[in-house]
Amino acid sequence: MPSPASDLSLAVPIEPRKRPIGVFDSGVGGLSVLRALRTELPFEDFVYVADSGYAPYGERDDAFVIRRSHAIADYLQGHEHAAIKALVIACNTATAAAVHLLRLDHANLPIIGVEPALKPAVALTQTKRIGVMATRGTLASQKFKALKDSLAGQAEFICQPCDGLADAIERDDTNEIVVLCTEYIRAIGQFGLKNGQVDTLVLGCTHYPFASHHLQALVGPDVRLIDNGEPVARQTRRVLSSLSPAGSQGQLMLITTGDALALSRAAQRWLNVNENVQTLTI
Repeated sequence: MPSPASDLSLAVPIEPRKRPIGVFDSGVGGLSVLRALRTELPFEDFVYVADSGYAPYGERDDAFVIRRSHAIADYLQGHEHAAIKALVIACNTATAAAVHLLRLDHANLPIIGVEPALKPAVALTQTKRIGVMATRGTLASQKFKALKDSLAGQAEFICQPCDGLADAIERDDTNEIVVLCTEYIRAIGQFGLKNGQVDTLVLGCTHYPFASHHLQALVGPDVRLIDNGEPVARQTRRVLSSLSPAGSQGQLMLITTGDALALSRAAQRWLNVNENVQTLTI
């Protein structure tokens, strides 16, 4: 069960330009997006919420994901001393299910969602065969179907639901990660640069970049792996009306509804940061 809520107040109110950017995911996967955001916007403060107490989202129904997305957005928007100035939904499943509803409820808050990087993949592929690894929830969503339909005729997409992979990455279970990656890569088909082979692989869940070294070994060095961290970071910069002034590296607050130690270890491994993780019940 999630731990009792900690006192997450900051010591003093933050001036508008230094209000943090909120980022959330069902767990540690959104750290791949946060990593890109901190590179693109080094002077911004960030509050990251891992909803690990309720993960994984990708195998839940839309109603559940919408409830959790609302709860986290409301918390971040309403925080007494650190109300966010923008929200990044660092989760493909939550974006597909809830981004339109969150934008209605928080009309004055810039909200940036993520989507599988099909458009960049189309621009890169030479064989016109693109593999897409994603959660079952993302692949079944109307948002994904509309994106895929908008690219009809430009490439063939081989879409593979990857049940259990996000959860294995969340638990840092290397053996299961390797087994599942191997199974799903085989299901997609032949990879390479020859006609009829898949030459581009879209990582359609923010957890999957943390398995990229396993995936690259399976598909070979010539196949391009694409995730959405950098495009989301660039889009966040574009939509922000007020950037923090240049100065020292922005601050980071890490919050989880699950295991604080798991998020702390993931942040150390993937972001090279050693921050205290606070727990939250919402």
